[in-house]
Amino acid sequence: MTSTPTSTATELDRPRFFVDGEWVTPRGSETHRAIEAATGEPLGTAALGTAADVDDAVRAARRALDAGPWGRTTPAERAAVLRRVADALAARAADTSRLVSRENGMPIRLSEGSNGIVPPVLLRMYADLVERLPFEEVRRSPTGATIVRREPVGVVGAITPWNYPQALAMFKIAPALAAGCTVVLKPSPETALDSYVLGDAAVEAGLPPGVLNIVLAGREPGRSLVSHPLVDKIGFTGSTAAGRAIGAECGRLIRRCTLELGGKSAAIVLDDADLDLLRAGLSTAAFQNNSQTCTTQSRILAPRSRYTEVVDAVAQFCRELVVGDPLDPATTLGPMVSEDHRDRVLGYVDIARAAGARLVTGGGRPRGLDRGWFVEPTVFADVDNADRLAREEVFGPVIAVIPYDDDEDAVRIANDSEYGLAGSVWTADEDRGLALAGRVRTGTIGLNRYSIDLGAPFGGMKASGLGRELGPEALDAYLEYKSLYVGADRLG
Repeated sequence: MTSTPTSTATELDRPRFFVDGEWVTPRGSETHRAIEAATGEPLGTAALGTAADVDDAVRAARRALDAGPWGRTTPAERAAVLRRVADALAARAADTSRLVSRENGMPIRLSEGSNGIVPPVLLRMYADLVERLPFEEVRRSPTGATIVRREPVGVVGAITPWNYPQALAMFKIAPALAAGCTVVLKPSPETALDSYVLGDAAVEAGLPPGVLNIVLAGREPGRSLVSHPLVDKIGFTGSTAAGRAIGAECGRLIRRCTLELGGKSAAIVLDDADLDLLRAGLSTAAFQNNSQTCTTQSRILAPRSRYTEVVDAVAQFCRELVVGDPLDPATTLGPMVSEDHRDRVLGYVDIARAAGARLVTGGGRPRGLDRGWFVEPTVFADVDNADRLAREEVFGPVIAVIPYDDDEDAVRIANDSEYGLAGSVWTADEDRGLALAGRVRTGTIGLNRYSIDLGAPFGGMKASGLGRELGPEALDAYLEYKSLYVGADRLG
């Protein structure tokens, strides 16, 4: 029933799940065939779980919390374990980064950061935070004193997407484990193979059985995780449509949830913007990870007084991108994650054309890249903010440039969206830019740049989600507060 965990360096198939500290045989027989994004060739095979597999994992997590050693650990003890897991992941970082790039097409330099460096950094950051956090304090009250305790929320179901699989898993796992919770991770089948490196690292680091469990599964078993009676919280990153369904179920069950959902963010280019600075920042603001990023600023708002200049600058940036093999360090734009997703992205090109938008560059498959799921970086001008290209999340390198009249008009257009996750303002006048950025209803926004800060809260407004990840604030999502009313003699 169990086997020795395999190494991502020598064996890609993952026929078992990581449950209760062991590699266990699945209950069902369904598998997922992973396809390399850049070649369209088979990459490996992974087992897909059933609701019964999810149930096994949840019960293991509950035992580890209620009856196992994890529920009795001190913050210092948890911090020590997290640092050992960080070391084990860091030792595997190069292999993991390459594997993710093969799975989803992420350029290797980005993958080395987000899938190699970020997970250990987050584990160490939350280890440091919980060692400093007062998990208990005594407060004076009118009738004596109150002991205020922070306790783990319980068993966490973590559901993660394919675009930043290691980093986004650790956005949830690191603060959850630091807080004293146990976790059941359900990764996305599109990146079916890399998630199990977390199990390998857990074994090496001596993480107690059941504290972290990993079951790859599709939608129906995922629903069973959300509704499982022994789960206390759901942490989800994914589409807004799926987030609405998860939020509704958690609301019905009175269950805590953190939802990091989609976006259709705006980059506002003011009339005094340095366009060289804009071009330098587009790689992270609009084209990071082949634009398969929830924070992609795919609406570029340009003043009519400089509209042609902005359109030309964005188009020139796209023409200079190096499209190709994601494992080549020179590549700056890799393929889409799958054939279906590539076709979906190209479908938006047809939608934009039909709406009357002007194609400036791109719009098809790159020449010479007949294998794999590549899309040319594409820019449409003269887009109306009411068009589907401006309303819906494409999740690929198809950018809309939208004209505006003045600052008030720019803010109105930026806020005229159901989403509110990211954004940026580009200007030579920082005070003007900060004032305008403060009026955009979004969870994160950059001034002449856009780059996520791991030490600051991250999340969205409106249909872009509920709650925050990252920073010290993320710990609150995995803690409950308890007040114990006692006598005044407890005051120090």
